[in-house]
Amino acid sequence: MTNESGRQQKVRTALRGISGVHVTAWKSDGEADWALTGEIVARIAEAGIHNIVSAGNTGEFYPMTTEEVVRSHAVAAEAAAGKSLVTAGIGRSLREAVSTGRLAARAGCDAVMVHHPLDPFAAPQSQADYFLAIAEALEIPLVAYVRSDAIGVKDLARVANHPNVAGVKFASSNMMLLADCVRETQGSSANWICGLAEGWAAPFYALGARGFTSGLINVAPERSLAIWRALEAGDYDAARREVDAIAGFEKLRTKYGNGANVTVVKEALGLLGTNVGPVRLPGLPELNASERAELRAIVSSWGSRRAAAE
Repeated sequence: MTNESGRQQKVRTALRGISGVHVTAWKSDGEADWALTGEIVARIAEAGIHNIVSAGNTGEFYPMTTEEVVRSHAVAAEAAAGKSLVTAGIGRSLREAVSTGRLAARAGCDAVMVHHPLDPFAAPQSQADYFLAIAEALEIPLVAYVRSDAIGVKDLARVANHPNVAGVKFASSNMMLLADCVRETQGSSANWICGLAEGWAAPFYALGARGFTSGLINVAPERSLAIWRALEAGDYDAARREVDAIAGFEKLRTKYGNGANVTVVKEALGLLGTNVGPVRLPGLPELNASERAELRAIVSSWGSRRAAAE
């Protein structure tokens, strides 16, 4: 467990900004295109995104092999070049998560993000223990990625208050549970982050969370930053206007039970001239013609803001 309070604080501060999850580019033969993936990470860092998450869900963590996950972390750490913090997505078995986390630290990553355990027989309190066991085993700050309402407030507070847990990425729309968690940990070091991207950031902020995750940053980081700045300034009207502009994009990502989530991001990149390949199964490999036309219209409507940012 780390005693490096300076490093821990640096990660905590970055988490209160935008945690952008980069895509992983695939070649035509299905193998990873690490050079292009690195270019995408470099662009995100150059845009000013505070924290870059490698091998997150937008990066297709579950369809990747362990070796690919480890390589993704190293590529991202190098490509960010210190302009953004880099958080390494880890998970699966407890031993694999610890091993991968240690390798991420050696590769130069600043923190790890532990994916929510997906075992169908996982006990709620044991899911909390899973996060805590990894936090105890690693010397690098940890972000707990919570995607379930099953874990109770007391157990979530145990995770959030651990000295090596830099933040909890709360990815549930259960606002009552979030409110209870914020109340339970009031006055402590707990750091609650919106794990449901830009569209949910405003209600999360209203309840005491800070910062949010994003896949949009692969395509239009300037729009994510505009939302973050508005929320940081307490300007909810401006934040709503900015969210309205991306609502069609985010709604398209939710199709097929969120199966199109990464697909929309990747195809938007393709429309902007960066071909990153299809999504690996079990994600949706590609959009149909109607969906692609809808996406093209959305991306085209962003032209003026993109041009101004560039």
